Amino acid sequence: MAVAKSRSTTKTKSNGKAKTNVKSNENFSKETYMGWYESMMLMRKFEEKAGQLYGQQKIKGFCHLYIGQEACAAGAVSALIEGDKYITAYRDHAHPIALGSDPRKIMAELFGKETGISKGKGGSMHMFDKEHHFFGGHGIVGGQIPLGAGIAFAEKYNKTNNLCVTYMGDGAVRQGAFHEALNLAMTYKLPVIFVIENNGYAMGTSVERTSNVTELYTLGEAYDMPSKPVDAMSVEAVHKAMTEAAQRARSGEGPTLLEFRTYRYKGHSMSDPAKYRTKEEVESYKQRDPIEQVRATILKKKLGTEEQLSKIDAKIKALVGECVKFAEESKFPAADEAYKDVYEQPDYPFIKE
Repeated sequence: MAVAKSRSTTKTKSNGKAKTNVKSNENFSKETYMGWYESMMLMRKFEEKAGQLYGQQKIKGFCHLYIGQEACAAGAVSALIEGDKYITAYRDHAHPIALGSDPRKIMAELFGKETGISKGKGGSMHMFDKEHHFFGGHGIVGGQIPLGAGIAFAEKYNKTNNLCVTYMGDGAVRQGAFHEALNLAMTYKLPVIFVIENNGYAMGTSVERTSNVTELYTLGEAYDMPSKPVDAMSVEAVHKAMTEAAQRARSGEGPTLLEFRTYRYKGHSMSDPAKYRTKEEVESYKQRDPIEQVRATILKKKLGTEEQLSKIDAKIKALVGECVKFAEESKFPAADEAYKDVYEQPDYPFIKE
């Protein structure tokens, strides 16, 4: 997902490859739009297939789909550089896909197979990929927020040029850890970008019913943290906001809080029928579907043809089929794997087996 070249360029990562970044006020290239389309379409089709497989009981346990929120991940990743860190909550299948993780391993993880990205022991909510600097996938609501600040502290301590993007849902901002992390991040001017994926509902409870403060980005202002809302149904808006926040972090000015205003088409999890929403509400958001907007832009600006987009669609369909086949043919972990990767034991001389 490269973006148009500018006089001031840095190397960004997308699907594991170094690309050229662009200033936030410049137009995006054909390669950028085609990359965004392919990345978001892969997230969408992967999640739709995961939903089907859950219904067939091939995927069990918890399962939270990302359908509708794809621009939040695609636009953010295209603004990052190699070595930047990334952490999120438990709606975490699409984020590693955007970062370039092997979707076959992600599907195998959903199946609980040993070839999974977390060796089949993390499942839907605990995806990790060290190679692509993805630090999870966390099931404790808000638990990843101070971890993200800590990762950013390590980057600053080690004097790197990298940052940590820390995602959370709108419900997580009710946790005390959110405020503690923001306070410390501003105090130490940490290179962290806090992102609230505000899809309107914390499980089944709307933002309006949980807080007097519904403009969630304003919570950062209590700590003098630069904070702003972002139309996260637009991948362009996400990329621009992330680029600006990243420049601030890398220049040593500290953190930013971004409220990504997005929407999930499905329920909170596979067990949620989402009866608390009207069909009209869901359809109104689908009229601004992030993937369809990118598709329309590609065709309108003649950056690609219907035939080219159809080929991408076919390639993704085949890849998702490969993911399912890989997962089904993989083995379950051996029983003794339950005792491995639980604790990291330091090599201290006074610790004996």
